[in-house]
Formats: sequence, C-alpha cells, structure tokens
Amino acid sequence: MDTIMIRGLRVYAYHGVKEEEKRKGQPFVLDIDVKADMKTACESDCIDDAINYSDVTKCVIATMLAEKNDLIERAAERVAQAILAAFPAQEVTVTLKKPRAPVGADFDYMAVSIARRRAV
Repeated sequence: MDTIMIRGLRVYAYHGVKEEEKRKGQPFVLDIDVKADMKTACESDCIDDAINYSDVTKCVIATMLAEKNDLIERAAERVAQAILAAFPAQEVTVTLKKPRAPVGADFDYMAVSIARRRAV
C-alpha cells in the first residue's frame, strides 16, 4: 500500500473541554497518512488518477472547522472519517496535536493518533 503524507498542517480551530477553548480557539497541528493504491497515478502521471493532497488538506481544514468538539479524539475521528468518505483511501492515520493544551505544564504538545480502515 502506498502512502500520501501530510505533515505539520496547522489549523486554528475551536476544540476543547473548557468553554474558553471553544470561544477563543487555538492552534492545532495534524500529521496525516493516507494509504491507497497509487499505481495508476504513478504510471499515468495524471492528477485525475491521484488522491490530490491539496483536496485532502481542504477536507481536513473544513472538517476541523465544521464543529466544536470537547475531545481531540473526536476531532481526529471526524477527520479520519471525512477522508475515508471523500477519497478512495484504504486507510488513514490522523495524529492531532494540541500545542497549547491548558494543563499548567511546559510541553511541546499533547496529541492523539488514530488509524481507521475502510470497511470491507
């Protein structure tokens, strides 16, 4: 299986348990792996045969902004399901990082990583 990788996609969104997080928003960073058979695109060199990573990026941003979730787990799930619904991917892994989580400690980011497969 081939992989399209999107790394460090920054989205300002409104997720979090605290009401202030949903009101003010904060930055989120996503790393996404989209697994699909890319043999046809590799041979044809035609964008119409590929999963366009620009379109995947637009889908991810729209999904992150469409709702305000308490948990980053839920936001990551929504992103994974949106990608599987919109593109001919077999599997997607979404790592959603929250670099400004209000936990009262010094850290790089808090994150979840989920992997979802297309139902067979």
